[in-house]
Amino acid sequence: MNAPWKPGSTGNRDPFAAFICDDTTLDQLRPVVIEMGWPPEKCNKGGLRNAVQSLSISASPNILMVDLSESGDPLNDINALAEVCEPGTVVIAVGQVNDVRLYRDLLASGIHDYLLKPLSAPQLRDALTQAQQVFSQPKNSDASAPKRHISTAVVGTRGGVGASTLATSLAWLFSADNKLPTALLDLDIHFGTGALALDLEPGRGLTDAIDNPSRIDGLFIERAMIRANDNLAILSAEAPMNTPLMTDGSAFLQLEEEFRHAFEMTVIDLPRNMLINFPHLLAEVNVVTLVTELTLASARDAIRILSWLKSNASHARPLVIANRVQSGVAEISKSDFEASIERKIDFTIPFDQKAAANAAKLGQTFAEANRSSRASAAIRSIAASIIGTGNEEDGAEEAAAAGGAKATLLGKFDIKSLMAKKKDNAPVGAQ
Repeated sequence: MNAPWKPGSTGNRDPFAAFICDDTTLDQLRPVVIEMGWPPEKCNKGGLRNAVQSLSISASPNILMVDLSESGDPLNDINALAEVCEPGTVVIAVGQVNDVRLYRDLLASGIHDYLLKPLSAPQLRDALTQAQQVFSQPKNSDASAPKRHISTAVVGTRGGVGASTLATSLAWLFSADNKLPTALLDLDIHFGTGALALDLEPGRGLTDAIDNPSRIDGLFIERAMIRANDNLAILSAEAPMNTPLMTDGSAFLQLEEEFRHAFEMTVIDLPRNMLINFPHLLAEVNVVTLVTELTLASARDAIRILSWLKSNASHARPLVIANRVQSGVAEISKSDFEASIERKIDFTIPFDQKAAANAAKLGQTFAEANRSSRASAAIRSIAASIIGTGNEEDGAEEAAAAGGAKATLLGKFDIKSLMAKKKDNAPVGAQ
């Protein structure tokens, strides 16, 4: 509904229409509409259901006021309205429910404003004037000009290494610290924690996209994504456990395409099994952030994933991140780990359990809740490296090819050597 307005797209539309349930509000609205220079006959009797029926057979107005007073499920009914509203329509809802959560949910769904009954003439005048200003705001850039966009996939070598924690922190840093419009796509469809880390309800947007890929467009993105801050929107899900993932991956590709048009940064929290099922997900990804721990199992899987990336996504720049590193207690030393994968670890994030608990308690990302911690400083360095990818692309591709080629040459000998070294260093009786 509040999709970006395009010059010339409103020429054949009515400037205003309203669908109001009660006569008292209509009597207040009509004089204000006449004052704005709009025809008063566009103030119709009837609420949201009448609006959906009318707009399903006629063009949407520039500004639409719709009454939710008779709606039993306002959020669900707003979704029905979005199906028939054309992009660029500014929607003002009015209703009787004084609930801040409803207000926030309506704004997140794409509504421009929500007014509480009873309404006054000054209140209506201000709301309509502000809605009209949406169409007169100067456009800072040419919409047809190509936009710089960086897409980052965050992959964990194993479950529990902290890939999701890093993904949400990177998305938050891109949007809050760097003021870059950012999309966070959490592809752990059944157990994703992206929305949870930001203290948000995941909504139904991602599952709707999977069920109906053909509906994915700019308007769908505007309506389905949950807003975390002014520059960050998230698409996540908590699909029922009795519902298997039935998709060919086309929905994910379409979402990535729309993100490239609507945002400057995309962060994809990508479970490693999705690499196997949908390798084409990395077709347009610029950076693959591989999160690992200094363990034998993670070393083995880092080798395999780096080799896979060389064969299937050689264009993407790999970053190897050692997470939750504790000095002196690692299962494998950093030097041995690097020797096994035949490349340097790009960044090391120190272990900080207290900071992780603090973020969970506050309902914030790790980087937001612990700005002064050493771990957050490391994450900010990772974010800066990813943002600079566009300037380093040529050199990064050469490094990716070299690192991947070395990983391919590794055999079981390296892993066996690590296992032997681990046994030799084990305490007496540990075997």
